[in-house]
Amino acid sequence: MVKKVINTSGKRKTAVARANVQKGKGLIRINKIPLELHEPEIARWKIFEPVTLASDSIKKVNINVDVNGGGFMSQANAVRTAIARGLVEFTDDQNLKQTFLEYDRSLLVNDPRRKEAKKPLGRGARKKRQKSYR
Repeated sequence: MVKKVINTSGKRKTAVARANVQKGKGLIRINKIPLELHEPEIARWKIFEPVTLASDSIKKVNINVDVNGGGFMSQANAVRTAIARGLVEFTDDQNLKQTFLEYDRSLLVNDPRRKEAKKPLGRGARKKRQKSYR
């Protein structure tokens, strides 16, 4: 028998999350720490969204997520995308996919927004040096 393992990824700004979904008992780990212990709490709520939407199919799988880069909220958004994509691919359930899309499209689609590049003669992307005229 071949062991079924699904590898998916999620991205947000510079945060990249890679999820491994395999048959199991419903354990979810982020950087080897259980999801229930993940800090800060607001990021944990964000990550729990696909878990609560797919409550019946989450009990049959173990999910291990490795995430790096970006800030804690970007990492949370990347993790939730990776988890949702992994669940849809593992279960092959179109109803689950439709549920995710109706709830929030960013559960299945990476956020393409990036930081705007700094321009010359300025301090950042838009701000320019002041002129004094005197």
